[in-house]
Amino acid sequence: MDDVLVTGLGVLSCLGSGADTYWEGMNAARSAPGRVPDPDARMDHPLLYMVPEADLPAGPREQDGLLLGRASQFALEAARQAVADAGLTLPGDTDPRRVAVAIATAMGDSGLHDQWRSAGAAEGDRWTPTFAVSSVVGGLLGAQGANVSVSNACAAGGFGLSLAADLIRCGEADVVVAGGSEAYSRVALACFNRLGAIDPERCRPFDAARQGTMFGEGAAVLVLESAAHARERGATKAYATLAGTGWSCDAYHTTAPEPGGEQIERAMRQALREAGAPDDGGGIGFVVPHGTGTELNDTVESRVLNTVLGAAARDTPVYSLKALLGHTGGAAAALAVATAALILHRGSVPPNVPLGERDPDCAVRLPTGPTAPTGPYGLVNAYAFGGNNVSLVLKEATL
Repeated sequence: MDDVLVTGLGVLSCLGSGADTYWEGMNAARSAPGRVPDPDARMDHPLLYMVPEADLPAGPREQDGLLLGRASQFALEAARQAVADAGLTLPGDTDPRRVAVAIATAMGDSGLHDQWRSAGAAEGDRWTPTFAVSSVVGGLLGAQGANVSVSNACAAGGFGLSLAADLIRCGEADVVVAGGSEAYSRVALACFNRLGAIDPERCRPFDAARQGTMFGEGAAVLVLESAAHARERGATKAYATLAGTGWSCDAYHTTAPEPGGEQIERAMRQALREAGAPDDGGGIGFVVPHGTGTELNDTVESRVLNTVLGAAARDTPVYSLKALLGHTGGAAAALAVATAALILHRGSVPPNVPLGERDPDCAVRLPTGPTAPTGPYGLVNAYAFGGNNVSLVLKEATL
Protein backbone atom coordinates (compact mmCIF):
# COMPACT_ATOMS: atom_id res chain seq x y z
CA MET A 1 0.00 0.00 0.00
CA ASP A 2 1.42 3.37 -1.04
CA ASP A 3 2.27 5.96 1.61
CA VAL A 4 0.06 9.05 1.97
CA LEU A 5 2.27 12.12 2.11
CA VAL A 6 1.54 15.67 3.23
CA THR A 7 3.12 17.74 0.45
CA GLY A 8 1.45 21.12 0.96
CA LEU A 9 0.03 23.22 3.80
CA GLY A 10 -2.22 26.27 4.02
CA VAL A 11 -3.22 27.88 7.31
CA LEU A 12 -5.34 30.75 8.60
CA SER A 13 -5.74 31.35 12.33
CA CYS A 14 -5.72 34.04 14.98
CA LEU A 15 -1.95 34.07 14.47
CA GLY A 16 -2.33 35.29 10.89
CA SER A 17 -2.12 33.82 7.40
CA GLY A 18 0.32 31.26 5.99
CA ALA A 19 2.23 28.26 7.34
CA ASP A 20 5.39 30.25 8.12
CA THR A 21 3.42 32.83 10.10
CA TYR A 22 1.67 29.98 11.88
CA TRP A 23 4.95 28.36 12.90
CA GLU A 24 6.36 31.67 14.13
CA GLY A 25 3.21 32.29 16.15
CA MET A 26 3.34 28.86 17.75
CA ASN A 27 6.91 29.44 18.83
CA ALA A 28 6.06 32.87 20.24
CA ALA A 29 3.36 31.09 22.34
CA ARG A 30 1.29 34.26 22.79
CA SER A 31 -2.31 35.02 21.85
CA ALA A 32 -5.37 36.62 23.34
CA PRO A 33 -9.07 36.40 22.56
CA GLY A 34 -11.09 39.48 21.66
CA ARG A 35 -14.73 40.46 21.74
CA VAL A 36 -16.55 39.43 18.58
CA PRO A 37 -17.44 42.50 16.45
CA ASP A 38 -21.13 41.61 16.42
CA PRO A 39 -23.56 44.02 18.11
CA ASP A 40 -26.13 41.23 18.24
CA ALA A 41 -23.86 38.92 20.27
CA ARG A 42 -25.75 39.64 23.47
CA MET A 43 -24.35 36.86 25.61
CA ASP A 44 -22.32 36.51 28.80
CA HIS A 45 -19.06 35.44 27.16
CA PRO A 46 -18.63 37.00 23.68
CA LEU A 47 -14.86 36.38 23.42
CA LEU A 48 -13.23 34.55 20.52
CA TYR A 49 -9.79 33.97 18.99
CA MET A 50 -10.54 35.60 15.63
CA VAL A 51 -8.61 35.70 12.36
CA PRO A 52 -7.18 39.26 12.20
CA GLU A 53 -9.03 41.59 9.83
CA ALA A 54 -5.74 42.32 8.05
CA ASP A 55 -5.40 38.63 7.18
CA LEU A 56 -8.87 38.10 5.80
CA PRO A 57 -8.74 36.70 2.27
CA ALA A 58 -8.98 39.31 -0.47
CA GLY A 59 -10.78 36.91 -2.80
CA PRO A 60 -14.30 37.22 -4.22
CA ARG A 61 -17.32 37.20 -1.92
CA GLU A 62 -19.19 34.89 -4.25
CA GLN A 63 -18.43 31.99 -6.56
CA ASP A 64 -20.65 30.71 -9.38
CA GLY A 65 -23.54 32.72 -7.99
CA LEU A 66 -23.09 31.44 -4.42
CA LEU A 67 -22.48 34.01 -1.71
CA LEU A 68 -19.47 32.95 0.37
CA GLY A 69 -19.42 33.11 4.15
CA ARG A 70 -16.25 33.43 6.18
CA ALA A 71 -15.76 29.65 6.45
CA SER A 72 -15.81 29.27 2.67
CA GLN A 73 -13.49 32.24 2.24
CA PHE A 74 -11.06 30.79 4.78
CA ALA A 75 -11.14 27.38 3.11
CA LEU A 76 -10.51 28.85 -0.35
CA GLU A 77 -7.53 30.83 0.88
CA ALA A 78 -6.03 27.87 2.79
CA ALA A 79 -6.54 25.64 -0.27
CA ARG A 80 -4.79 28.16 -2.52
CA GLN A 81 -1.86 28.28 -0.09
CA ALA A 82 -1.63 24.50 0.22
CA VAL A 83 -1.71 23.81 -3.50
CA ALA A 84 0.92 26.49 -4.17
CA ASP A 85 3.07 25.14 -1.32
CA ALA A 86 2.92 21.66 -2.87
CA GLY A 87 4.14 23.05 -6.18
CA LEU A 88 0.95 21.97 -7.93
CA THR A 89 -1.13 23.86 -10.46
CA LEU A 90 -4.79 22.92 -10.13
CA PRO A 91 -6.55 22.70 -12.44
CA GLY A 92 -3.69 22.00 -14.77
CA ASP A 93 -0.89 19.56 -14.26
CA THR A 94 -2.74 16.62 -12.66
CA ASP A 95 -5.60 14.61 -14.15
CA PRO A 96 -8.64 16.33 -12.57
CA ARG A 97 -10.42 12.97 -12.30
CA ARG A 98 -7.69 11.90 -9.85
CA VAL A 99 -8.02 14.98 -7.64
CA ALA A 100 -10.51 14.88 -4.74
CA VAL A 101 -11.59 17.32 -2.02
CA ALA A 102 -12.57 16.65 1.61
CA ILE A 103 -13.22 19.73 3.72
CA ALA A 104 -14.65 19.58 7.24
CA THR A 105 -16.68 22.15 9.11
CA ALA A 106 -19.05 22.05 12.03
CA MET A 107 -21.12 25.17 11.24
CA GLY A 108 -20.13 26.01 7.67
CA ASP A 109 -21.32 29.41 6.48
CA SER A 110 -24.05 29.69 9.09
CA GLY A 111 -22.67 33.13 9.95
CA LEU A 112 -24.27 34.35 6.71
CA HIS A 113 -27.63 33.13 7.94
CA ASP A 114 -27.05 34.77 11.34
CA GLN A 115 -26.43 38.02 9.51
CA TRP A 116 -29.56 37.73 7.41
CA ARG A 117 -31.69 37.03 10.47
CA SER A 118 -30.59 40.32 12.04
CA ALA A 119 -29.90 42.57 9.05
CA GLY A 120 -32.29 41.27 6.42
CA ALA A 121 -31.97 38.94 3.46
CA ALA A 122 -29.16 39.21 0.95
CA GLU A 123 -29.56 41.51 -2.02
CA GLY A 124 -31.86 39.93 -4.58
CA ASP A 125 -33.18 37.56 -1.90
CA ARG A 126 -30.59 34.98 -2.91
CA TRP A 127 -30.25 31.88 -0.80
CA THR A 128 -27.02 29.98 -0.24
CA PRO A 129 -26.53 26.64 1.45
CA THR A 130 -24.74 26.56 4.80
CA PHE A 131 -22.47 23.71 3.79
CA ALA A 132 -20.98 24.91 0.51
CA VAL A 133 -17.42 24.91 1.90
CA SER A 134 -16.12 21.77 0.23
CA SER A 135 -17.88 22.34 -3.07
CA VAL A 136 -16.46 25.83 -3.57
CA VAL A 137 -12.94 24.45 -3.00
CA GLY A 138 -13.66 21.74 -5.56
CA GLY A 139 -14.89 24.39 -7.97
CA LEU A 140 -11.77 26.49 -7.45
CA LEU A 141 -9.48 23.55 -8.21
CA GLY A 142 -11.53 21.93 -10.97
CA ALA A 143 -11.39 18.69 -8.99
CA GLN A 144 -13.43 15.93 -10.64
CA GLY A 145 -12.83 13.23 -8.02
CA ALA A 146 -14.90 12.82 -4.89
CA ASN A 147 -15.99 16.02 -3.16
CA VAL A 148 -16.83 15.35 0.48
CA SER A 149 -18.08 17.71 3.18
CA VAL A 150 -17.52 16.23 6.65
CA SER A 151 -19.37 17.57 9.68
CA ASN A 152 -18.65 15.34 12.67
CA ALA A 153 -18.78 18.39 14.95
CA CYS A 154 -15.45 19.19 16.65
CA ALA A 155 -13.76 16.05 15.32
CA ALA A 156 -14.75 16.78 11.71
CA GLY A 157 -11.27 17.76 10.52
CA GLY A 158 -9.81 14.47 11.72
CA PHE A 159 -12.51 12.39 10.09
CA GLY A 160 -12.11 14.38 6.86
CA LEU A 161 -8.37 13.80 6.69
CA SER A 162 -8.87 10.15 7.52
CA LEU A 163 -11.36 9.82 4.65
CA ALA A 164 -8.93 11.64 2.37
CA ALA A 165 -6.17 9.16 3.19
CA ASP A 166 -8.55 6.28 2.49
CA LEU A 167 -9.40 7.75 -0.95
CA ILE A 168 -5.71 7.56 -1.83
CA ARG A 169 -5.11 4.14 -0.31
CA CYS A 170 -8.07 2.56 -2.11
CA GLY A 171 -6.99 4.02 -5.44
CA GLU A 172 -9.81 6.53 -5.87
CA ALA A 173 -7.48 9.54 -6.01
CA ASP A 174 -3.82 10.52 -6.34
CA VAL A 175 -4.24 13.94 -4.72
CA VAL A 176 -6.77 14.99 -2.07
CA VAL A 177 -7.04 18.60 -0.95
CA ALA A 178 -8.30 18.13 2.59
CA GLY A 179 -8.70 19.97 5.85
CA GLY A 180 -11.17 22.02 7.85
CA SER A 181 -12.55 25.52 8.17
CA GLU A 182 -14.56 27.26 10.87
CA ALA A 183 -15.62 30.89 11.34
CA TYR A 184 -17.53 32.86 13.92
CA SER A 185 -21.16 31.88 14.18
CA ARG A 186 -23.44 33.67 16.61
CA VAL A 187 -25.63 30.62 17.04
CA ALA A 188 -22.68 28.37 17.94
CA LEU A 189 -21.24 30.79 20.48
CA ALA A 190 -24.68 31.38 21.98
CA CYS A 191 -25.30 27.64 22.31
CA PHE A 192 -22.08 27.10 24.25
CA ASN A 193 -22.92 30.08 26.45
CA ARG A 194 -26.24 28.42 27.25
CA LEU A 195 -24.45 25.14 27.97
CA GLY A 196 -22.19 26.94 30.46
CA ALA A 197 -19.18 25.60 28.58
CA ILE A 198 -17.28 28.86 27.90
CA ASP A 199 -14.22 29.85 29.94
CA PRO A 200 -14.54 33.58 30.69
CA GLU A 201 -10.77 34.20 30.49
CA ARG A 202 -9.13 32.12 27.77
CA CYS A 203 -8.77 28.53 26.64
CA ARG A 204 -6.84 26.77 29.44
CA PRO A 205 -6.55 23.02 28.77
CA PHE A 206 -5.17 21.00 31.70
CA ASP A 207 -5.22 24.04 34.03
CA ALA A 208 -6.71 23.46 37.48
CA ALA A 209 -8.78 26.67 37.12
CA ARG A 210 -10.21 25.94 33.66
CA GLN A 211 -13.92 26.62 33.32
CA GLY A 212 -14.70 25.36 29.85
CA THR A 213 -13.46 26.02 26.34
CA MET A 214 -13.17 29.16 24.23
CA PHE A 215 -13.68 29.16 20.50
CA GLY A 216 -11.51 30.41 17.67
CA GLU A 217 -11.66 30.87 13.91
CA GLY A 218 -9.36 29.28 11.41
CA ALA A 219 -8.69 26.89 8.59
CA ALA A 220 -6.03 24.37 7.70
CA VAL A 221 -5.89 22.66 4.33
CA LEU A 222 -3.36 19.97 3.46
CA VAL A 223 -2.40 18.45 0.13
CA LEU A 224 -2.39 14.70 0.69
CA GLU A 225 -0.75 12.79 -2.11
CA SER A 226 0.27 9.23 -2.87
CA ALA A 227 4.01 8.83 -2.57
CA ALA A 228 4.17 7.42 -6.09
CA HIS A 229 2.39 10.46 -7.55
CA ALA A 230 4.58 12.85 -5.58
CA ARG A 231 7.76 11.19 -6.81
CA GLU A 232 6.52 10.99 -10.41
CA ARG A 233 5.77 14.70 -10.62
CA GLY A 234 9.01 15.66 -8.89
CA ALA A 235 7.64 17.03 -5.62
CA THR A 236 10.43 18.69 -3.70
CA LYS A 237 9.27 18.11 -0.12
CA ALA A 238 7.02 16.08 2.12
CA TYR A 239 6.21 17.36 5.57
CA ALA A 240 5.09 14.00 6.95
CA THR A 241 3.36 10.72 6.19
CA LEU A 242 -0.22 10.28 7.40
CA ALA A 243 0.44 6.75 8.55
CA GLY A 244 -2.53 5.62 10.64
CA THR A 245 -6.05 6.56 11.64
CA GLY A 246 -8.54 5.19 14.14
CA TRP A 247 -12.26 5.91 14.61
CA SER A 248 -14.67 5.07 17.40
CA CYS A 249 -17.88 6.23 19.03
CA ASP A 250 -18.68 6.32 22.75
CA ALA A 251 -22.41 5.68 22.19
CA TYR A 252 -22.73 7.12 25.70
CA HIS A 253 -24.03 10.72 25.83
CA THR A 254 -24.97 13.55 23.48
CA THR A 255 -22.33 15.96 24.78
CA ALA A 256 -20.25 14.31 27.52
CA PRO A 257 -17.36 11.91 26.93
CA GLU A 258 -17.60 8.41 28.37
CA PRO A 259 -15.72 8.79 31.70
CA GLY A 260 -13.76 5.55 31.37
CA GLY A 261 -12.27 6.55 28.00
CA GLU A 262 -12.62 3.03 26.58
CA GLN A 263 -13.50 4.19 23.08
CA ILE A 264 -10.94 6.97 22.81
CA GLU A 265 -8.32 4.40 23.83
CA ARG A 266 -9.59 2.10 21.06
CA ALA A 267 -9.23 4.89 18.47
CA MET A 268 -5.68 5.69 19.63
CA ARG A 269 -4.58 2.06 19.57
CA GLN A 270 -6.13 1.48 16.14
CA ALA A 271 -4.27 4.48 14.71
CA LEU A 272 -0.98 3.36 16.26
CA ARG A 273 -1.43 -0.17 14.96
CA GLU A 274 -2.22 1.00 11.42
CA ALA A 275 0.86 3.25 11.49
CA GLY A 276 3.10 0.40 12.60
CA ALA A 277 4.11 2.24 15.78
CA PRO A 278 5.33 0.19 18.78
CA ASP A 279 2.56 -1.13 21.05
CA ASP A 280 4.20 0.30 24.17
CA GLY A 281 3.92 3.92 22.98
CA GLY A 282 7.68 4.30 22.91
CA GLY A 283 7.76 5.50 19.30
CA ILE A 284 5.44 8.44 19.89
CA GLY A 285 7.58 11.56 19.84
CA PHE A 286 4.84 14.03 20.77
CA VAL A 287 1.08 14.36 21.14
CA VAL A 288 -1.27 17.09 19.93
CA PRO A 289 -4.27 16.32 22.16
CA HIS A 290 -7.89 17.30 21.74
CA GLY A 291 -7.48 19.23 25.03
CA THR A 292 -10.47 21.59 24.96
CA GLY A 293 -10.23 22.98 28.48
CA THR A 294 -13.48 21.34 29.53
CA GLU A 295 -13.07 19.54 32.82
CA LEU A 296 -13.98 15.96 32.02
CA ASN A 297 -12.53 15.90 28.50
CA ASP A 298 -9.04 16.90 29.64
CA THR A 299 -9.09 14.50 32.57
CA VAL A 300 -10.24 11.48 30.58
CA GLU A 301 -7.83 12.15 27.70
CA SER A 302 -4.89 12.55 30.12
CA ARG A 303 -5.64 9.25 31.82
CA VAL A 304 -5.95 7.38 28.54
CA LEU A 305 -2.74 8.91 27.18
CA ASN A 306 -0.93 7.54 30.23
CA THR A 307 -2.47 4.13 29.62
CA VAL A 308 -1.62 4.02 25.92
CA LEU A 309 1.88 5.53 26.15
CA GLY A 310 2.76 3.59 29.28
CA ALA A 311 6.11 4.43 30.85
CA ALA A 312 6.91 6.73 27.90
CA ALA A 313 4.10 9.13 28.85
CA ARG A 314 6.26 10.81 31.48
CA ASP A 315 8.76 11.98 28.84
CA THR A 316 6.52 12.47 25.80
CA PRO A 317 5.87 16.18 25.11
CA VAL A 318 2.24 17.19 24.74
CA TYR A 319 1.53 20.30 22.66
CA SER A 320 -1.68 22.01 23.76
CA LEU A 321 -2.69 23.81 20.55
CA LYS A 322 -6.07 25.08 21.74
CA ALA A 323 -4.37 27.04 24.53
CA LEU A 324 -2.99 29.19 21.71
CA LEU A 325 -5.73 29.21 19.03
CA GLY A 326 -8.84 28.48 21.02
CA HIS A 327 -11.13 25.66 19.95
CA THR A 328 -11.65 25.97 16.19
CA GLY A 329 -14.51 23.47 16.03
CA GLY A 330 -14.64 21.52 12.78
CA ALA A 331 -11.23 22.89 11.78
CA ALA A 332 -9.52 21.96 15.05
CA ALA A 333 -8.23 18.53 14.05
CA ALA A 334 -7.04 19.78 10.66
CA LEU A 335 -5.05 22.50 12.40
CA ALA A 336 -3.71 19.87 14.80
CA VAL A 337 -2.60 17.61 11.94
CA ALA A 338 -0.98 20.56 10.14
CA THR A 339 0.81 21.31 13.42
CA ALA A 340 2.01 17.72 13.75
CA ALA A 341 3.29 17.77 10.16
CA LEU A 342 5.24 20.97 10.84
CA ILE A 343 6.69 19.54 14.06
CA LEU A 344 7.95 16.45 12.22
CA HIS A 345 9.28 18.54 9.33
CA ARG A 346 11.12 21.01 11.55
CA GLY A 347 12.11 18.58 14.31
CA SER A 348 10.87 20.70 17.19
CA VAL A 349 7.80 20.85 19.41
CA PRO A 350 6.87 24.53 20.02
CA PRO A 351 6.58 25.83 23.59
CA ASN A 352 3.21 25.53 25.28
CA VAL A 353 1.36 28.61 26.44
CA PRO A 354 2.19 28.69 30.16
CA LEU A 355 -0.53 27.51 32.53
CA GLY A 356 -1.46 28.62 36.01
CA GLU A 357 -1.73 25.76 38.44
CA ARG A 358 -1.73 22.35 36.76
CA ASP A 359 -4.65 20.00 37.34
CA PRO A 360 -3.17 17.02 39.24
CA ASP A 361 -5.65 14.75 37.42
CA CYS A 362 -4.06 15.73 34.08
CA ALA A 363 -0.64 14.12 34.33
CA VAL A 364 0.79 15.01 30.92
CA ARG A 365 4.09 16.70 30.07
CA LEU A 366 3.54 20.28 28.81
CA PRO A 367 6.96 21.84 28.19
CA THR A 368 7.07 25.65 27.97
CA GLY A 369 10.23 25.73 25.88
CA PRO A 370 11.03 24.27 22.43
CA THR A 371 11.46 20.52 22.75
CA ALA A 372 12.77 17.80 20.47
CA PRO A 373 10.31 14.99 19.65
CA THR A 374 11.20 11.83 21.52
CA GLY A 375 10.32 9.46 18.65
CA PRO A 376 9.52 9.33 14.91
CA TYR A 377 5.70 9.37 15.27
CA GLY A 378 3.23 12.10 16.27
CA LEU A 379 -0.22 11.36 17.69
CA VAL A 380 -3.22 13.68 17.13
CA ASN A 381 -6.55 13.24 18.93
CA ALA A 382 -9.94 14.81 18.21
CA TYR A 383 -13.28 14.26 19.97
CA ALA A 384 -16.76 15.63 19.46
CA PHE A 385 -20.35 15.74 20.60
CA GLY A 386 -22.11 12.50 19.91
CA GLY A 387 -19.07 10.57 21.17
CA ASN A 388 -17.24 10.87 17.84
CA ASN A 389 -13.56 10.03 18.35
CA VAL A 390 -10.70 10.01 15.87
CA SER A 391 -6.95 9.62 16.30
CA LEU A 392 -4.34 10.11 13.62
CA VAL A 393 -0.66 9.12 13.60
CA LEU A 394 1.88 10.91 11.45
CA LYS A 395 5.50 9.93 10.94
CA GLU A 396 8.61 11.36 9.39
CA ALA A 397 8.50 11.25 5.59
CA THR A 398 10.92 10.56 2.77
CA LEU A 399 10.23 11.11 -0.90
